[in-house]
Amino acid sequence: MSSAPSLADVVRVLDGLYPPGTAEGWDAVGLVAGDPVAEVRRVLFAVDPVADVVDEALEWGADLLVTHHPLFLRGTHSVAATTFKGSVVHRLVTSGCALHVAHTNADSAPRGVADALADLVGIAGRRPLVAKAEDTEIGIGRVGTLTEPVTLRDFARRVADALPATAQGIRFSGDPGAMVRTAAVVGGSGDSLFDDVRAADVDVYVTSDLRHHPASELRERARFEAATAGHPDGSGTPFLVDTAHFASEWPWLAYAAEDLAAGLAAGGLPGVETRVSDIVTDPWTGVAR
Repeated sequence: MSSAPSLADVVRVLDGLYPPGTAEGWDAVGLVAGDPVAEVRRVLFAVDPVADVVDEALEWGADLLVTHHPLFLRGTHSVAATTFKGSVVHRLVTSGCALHVAHTNADSAPRGVADALADLVGIAGRRPLVAKAEDTEIGIGRVGTLTEPVTLRDFARRVADALPATAQGIRFSGDPGAMVRTAAVVGGSGDSLFDDVRAADVDVYVTSDLRHHPASELRERARFEAATAGHPDGSGTPFLVDTAHFASEWPWLAYAAEDLAAGLAAGGLPGVETRVSDIVTDPWTGVAR
């Protein structure tokens, strides 16, 4: 037996953890570059396939780079090194490093992006916010009860302490002293799911990339309905906690590394060395106040 699994072996395990068929129809997941018969000894996990991450992968001697975000989300007619994305492909291929993407299929999987985020912020007894078919373990987001009630301010601080620091930090909307007991989380952009969050009847919603108008309308509606229902403070829920997109998805990388190792072992395959990139690939680098 070889001392290292093949790329095909590793991809088979990754596809078992994050089945490509569970990805959203618009998504682009799976193997982007690499020879299936090549041996894999080192695997780097990262959120974004950007130049700095590729530098890290090649300097470390990775045989495979696994990222959450796709390099090519839309069709392309060229991977010439004269473009910044083509340059990424050429550098990886010429250095013998493959690229594999697990995006929305990793968002919805057990121990995927949503579960990793829910674990960090302390959500127990959870279920998907939007389940796929009748499978209660696979779906977008997670909803559940906090391990203990806390104020919105303290909950937002818990989120800030749990996630990688970014220039944006953590923003929240609602009465800082209000108690929160139930929560929903969605890694990455989540304001398109506001109707599902309202239907879940949670106290607070943690997600990323919240835009002004959807967030404002959600909070105004919540306050109006609370006042109409006879709550004099009119605070209303759900409250909102807004994180940097990169930060909300980064915790999953450690789960992916652990589960790849376990999957290879369960299949009787040789192990690989794994590493989680700690490069902050959030595009924002500072704030001015």
